[in-house]
Amino acid sequence: MPATKTDPTTRFQTIWDSPIGDLRIVAQSDGCLGLYFLEHSPRPRYWNSRQRIENAQSAAGDARILTNIVEQLDEYFQCRRTRFRIPCRLEGTPFQNEVWRYLTKIAPGETQTYREVAIGIGRPLAIRAVGAAIARNPISLLVPCHRVVGTNGKLTGFAGGLDRKKFLLELEADVIKPNRSGSL
Repeated sequence: MPATKTDPTTRFQTIWDSPIGDLRIVAQSDGCLGLYFLEHSPRPRYWNSRQRIENAQSAAGDARILTNIVEQLDEYFQCRRTRFRIPCRLEGTPFQNEVWRYLTKIAPGETQTYREVAIGIGRPLAIRAVGAAIARNPISLLVPCHRVVGTNGKLTGFAGGLDRKKFLLELEADVIKPNRSGSL
């Protein structure tokens, strides 16, 4: 019997046991739609999705994107990767998409304040709106909202909690330091 082709809009999910806790990954064959901590706050868009989301194990051939995402995340946590090469399908308002795209330009090991992000997108008075958009980031880690800090440089607001944010920033700092000295 010939294999049936899955609808390209079919969404796949998996729960991945990462070094910072379980992460729910939601994707379509052409890109990542969501990467969430299980206790993510505020609740992500796909958390209670009425659209059918297939488990990766039941659709392995069509869910290769999930394998690619997990492999790259593994490399990131093993300090072998600083940049992701995963297509992200950002679904938000035009303003949110503008903020999220900007976040992907913040280099690993670097941080920016909410104000710097607002200035970076050409909207210097939109600091609170930038914060609200960052809080709704659907693709944690790949869209690195953990690299945004408060005006005083202190860690603030992260859907996965400040302990995880600190861990991620320290992980990146440890990887970047050897990179800058040319030894990685």
